[in-house]
Amino acid sequence: MSHAILAEGLSKRFGATTALAGVDLEVPPGTVLGLLGPNGAGKTTVVRVLATLLRPDAGRATVGGHDVRRDAHRVRQLIGLTGQYASVDEQLTGTENLLLIGRLLGMSRRDARHRARELLERFGLAAAGGRAVGTFSGGMRRRLDLAASLVGRPPVLFLDEPTTGLDPRARTELWDLIRRLVADGATVLLTTQYLDEADELADRLVVIDRGEVIASGAPEELKARMGARTLAVRPMEADRVPLVRTVVTELTGSEATEKSGLVTARVADPAVLPAVVRRLDDAGVLVTELALRGSSLNEVFLTLTGRPADAGTSGDPADQEAAPA
Repeated sequence: MSHAILAEGLSKRFGATTALAGVDLEVPPGTVLGLLGPNGAGKTTVVRVLATLLRPDAGRATVGGHDVRRDAHRVRQLIGLTGQYASVDEQLTGTENLLLIGRLLGMSRRDARHRARELLERFGLAAAGGRAVGTFSGGMRRRLDLAASLVGRPPVLFLDEPTTGLDPRARTELWDLIRRLVADGATVLLTTQYLDEADELADRLVVIDRGEVIASGAPEELKARMGARTLAVRPMEADRVPLVRTVVTELTGSEATEKSGLVTARVADPAVLPAVVRRLDDAGVLVTELALRGSSLNEVFLTLTGRPADAGTSGDPADQEAAPA
């Protein structure tokens, strides 16, 4: 099987709103595809089509080689889905949530209990397994939610903004869990608005906007494609910031900005760096920070879409309109 997930020309409308306008995706087994886009771009619609929760109006898609429309039942046996909000029952304990899912999947009581213990241990929740989920922290709930999607050992995981609302430590812990799952052979389609998350986890990225794919490639490939670099200069003395900003703007040809004493500007030609150094030295300006770095994923995203990752006037239509396939 050359592709764990394959989509060709996926289209979906909700009334007058076009959620998907011909989306193509290819995800090799054992890799992470990061699906990026502003609010309302169609990310959740893609996930729900691939997870057989929505029927596409046009196009085709397969998961594990099985068509999401003709073989929906088989696809559901191959996938795990973690949405933007924890779907576990807060009244049940962690163990009871996993037992319930195991039994619904047809496991014997003994096998379901063994799998629940195994997952609670793996996700660092063994000590809390007997507590009601309502007493869990946000990070613990998200870990339990991810564990719940793995009860049936699915080879393909759809993670739809899995770290929404988590603090930095909980996000890092979840990243480590995702890396381990991929190392064990899982294939992951990850949607996220945290671009550092996509940079950390994804082997390849697909950026969609208004239901269309506008860019794809490895994170470093997309950064290199943008071409521009960023020059950052921090003068030792705060009163020299206006002069530094003027020099940087003049030599780079880009309007320099300043935040907390750090002056930055986009640079097309890296040869500008020694010119800036000479000009500041001639002016007697001492600097504590001087760097020329490649484009960040945030800058790539802004260039591609014209707005930040969390911009948008409305959410994905699939969040409001979803029906079983």
